[in-house]
Amino acid sequence: MQFDPPLQRAILHRRYKRFLADVETEQGEIITIHCPNTGAMTGCAEPGSEVWFSTSDNPKRKYPNTWELTHTTDNHWICVNTGRANQLVSEALQQNALTPLVGYTTLKREVKYAENSRVDIKLTGGEIPDTYIEVKSVTLLADKQGYFPDAVSIRGRKHLQALIQMKEQGHRAVLAYAILHSGIHSVLPAVNIDPKYAELMQQAKQAGVKVLEVYFQVNEKEISCTGSYLQK
Repeated sequence: MQFDPPLQRAILHRRYKRFLADVETEQGEIITIHCPNTGAMTGCAEPGSEVWFSTSDNPKRKYPNTWELTHTTDNHWICVNTGRANQLVSEALQQNALTPLVGYTTLKREVKYAENSRVDIKLTGGEIPDTYIEVKSVTLLADKQGYFPDAVSIRGRKHLQALIQMKEQGHRAVLAYAILHSGIHSVLPAVNIDPKYAELMQQAKQAGVKVLEVYFQVNEKEISCTGSYLQK
């Protein structure tokens, strides 16, 4: 995925009210941009960090600029826009870049399943059974280890339960971690942040839900898939 039009650079002053951030542009102007991330953003929103933002031409938007990337003082690139994760994993699937998930003929997004839920991606056709995929953006790095979630995630628990249900019905169920932090090389459940999620993750694996780590190279020009790893 290439950023078109190109992103603009700024320096982060502060993130607040979850969805807002004040940044200083290269022209020295302080502007407020939209922050498309409901998590804690630990390590991703330190004042003084370099941020890159996109601009919408939608005249109805109160804040036309959207925070896309953080370039940290430790030289890590992070995609903080969690809405990009589904798009990136879908593109990787369409390019047959995810070896454990090749062979399908149809990819659909936001398909109804389980109880009052919509799965991020559903694969059908070919030589593989119907496959239900929930995608999670991973950006929490601590002591050289990646973790998910970075805050208590009721939604994340719900999705694990839905994947377990799909597996029990005879389908293939996959939790895809989109690794969008250049310093992360493996992912573990964040037991200290959401122990119930970690417990459900163990139950999901025992039920046959597969966990796929999908890695991406991130920079201010593009985000590209570099490979995937199926957890044991």
